[in-house]
Amino acid sequence: MIRRLPTDCGWIEIADEGSCRCVQGNASHDPVVLLHGFTGDKDIWLELRERLAANRRVISFDLPGHGGTRIGDRIENYSIESAAAMLVTALTTTLSIPRFTLIGYSMGGRLALFIALRYAASVSRLVIESASAGISDPGERARRRADDTALAEFIRAKGIVAFVDRWEAMALFQSLAALPPETLRKLREQRLTCSPAGLACSLLAMGSGSQPWLGGELPQLRLPVLVMAGALDRKFADLGGSLSSVIPGSRLQIIDRAGHLPHLERPARFLRIVTDFLNEAG
Repeated sequence: MIRRLPTDCGWIEIADEGSCRCVQGNASHDPVVLLHGFTGDKDIWLELRERLAANRRVISFDLPGHGGTRIGDRIENYSIESAAAMLVTALTTTLSIPRFTLIGYSMGGRLALFIALRYAASVSRLVIESASAGISDPGERARRRADDTALAEFIRAKGIVAFVDRWEAMALFQSLAALPPETLRKLREQRLTCSPAGLACSLLAMGSGSQPWLGGELPQLRLPVLVMAGALDRKFADLGGSLSSVIPGSRLQIIDRAGHLPHLERPARFLRIVTDFLNEAG
């Protein structure tokens, strides 16, 4: 079921599926919340959420600047702090869900990590796919902000088709060439539905150069954490290893024959790993 949840500046669109079989004290039954990456939307999780919804409630968000979510044009509404506050309020207040599991990919993984740190009482488990804790070096962070500003200007000036062509040509996504043509076609069609203004706001306010560096806070996490990345994506496989090494009790899964999008490139393998993690009593 597609729903629009009101916020102070507009609405957040979600897919709300399955049913809650919550058991007090057992986090394996908590609702699962899915957070997509940049240029994605809630349907990037379609196969995974349909499988998970057979046994639990699954809520997929369109993040600010993406999909059917509309939060105006004030840039501060798109920051990671604002996005986290909107999502947690939507879950805990509007939907009356006190605790939930978070699964986040790339940008959504950074957001999931931020929520787990800032709203620890609400998060029972955390899955991070192809994500980081931000950028630690101030100089590198400033360069990334400058790059994101230039890309935002490109999107506004050249339009969505030119941007998607440029985005899909990135080395980060080379491994996607092995996907079935129909999957690639749907992925491109979804990206082309993105709003240029929304993507630009997301880049400027929630890019990894704009968010706070979270690395120093990772030892504070006290919940089950699964870190995932594709073996063909060496950058994020290494970043995943770094995250796992400092998050107490976390586990790392590097998925062979997958790049930056393991949940699309190796969906059955990804589902098995995530389902096993979610089904653990806790």
